[in-house]
Amino acid sequence: MNNQENTKKQILVLGGTGKTGSRIVSKLQQMNWPVRIGSRNAAIPFDWNDQNTWAAVLQGIDSVYIAYQPDLAVPGATDTIRNLTQLAVKSGVTYLVLLSGRGEEEAQACEKIVMDAGADWTILRASWFCQNFSEGYLLDPILAGYVSLPVGKVPEPFIDVDDIADVAVAALTTDGHAGQLYELTGPRLLTFRDAVQEIAAALKQPVQYQQISMDDYKAMMREYQIPDDYMWLISYLFTEVLDGRNASLADGVQRALGRKPTDFSEYIRKAIAAGMWQVTA
Repeated sequence: MNNQENTKKQILVLGGTGKTGSRIVSKLQQMNWPVRIGSRNAAIPFDWNDQNTWAAVLQGIDSVYIAYQPDLAVPGATDTIRNLTQLAVKSGVTYLVLLSGRGEEEAQACEKIVMDAGADWTILRASWFCQNFSEGYLLDPILAGYVSLPVGKVPEPFIDVDDIADVAVAALTTDGHAGQLYELTGPRLLTFRDAVQEIAAALKQPVQYQQISMDDYKAMMREYQIPDDYMWLISYLFTEVLDGRNASLADGVQRALGRKPTDFSEYIRKAIAAGMWQVTA
């Protein structure tokens, strides 16, 4: 890709207000790249559940970052990704960057759909996000000082979402990433208990971790009125994906960016500096 101002590609970021998408949008805007946010509340609305919104947001777009909500593992995701990529290529899109999940057969089926869509592609196959502890469903339990999860000693190489965003931006704005599948992990394996203990030590606050059964966890989610589809997804991730299959490190960040991935301790430092675990009145 040519980086001259007058030849910069028009980029659409689907999930543009999410954990990865919002960071990608911010980085692209700082670089003065023309970027369109794909979300229900954007100037040109995009809704995964309403295909009538897709054509307008794809108009005039060269490259698309695809972050599917809620997850590529959910039933029907393959059909949705196939329909979107077919329409994108028909609309003139020449490059697709897909955020995928590590160890998910369904996600890998979506990867193949993107690879076969007829455009250049890059796959970002990411491990569990560090930011789930500070911007996701584990934030409130950490603030309450008590984290209960249906997972024990299985380690996970938590990835900093900022690293995912950096790889995505590199793929969208520089040469050499087309046809690459980057498996993105952090540099260290930690259990969820390890991760919670590191956060507690950095916060200088006690946070208890308890392993509970999946049935008890589901009951707890029902008590908090978590939607059924989200309950299904969380149950799937904890029972299927966190079975040890991902307990290894990969070199995707190094290959894409020429640097090491961010350590969990550095993620904690950044999150504290940003006030992510401060209790608000």
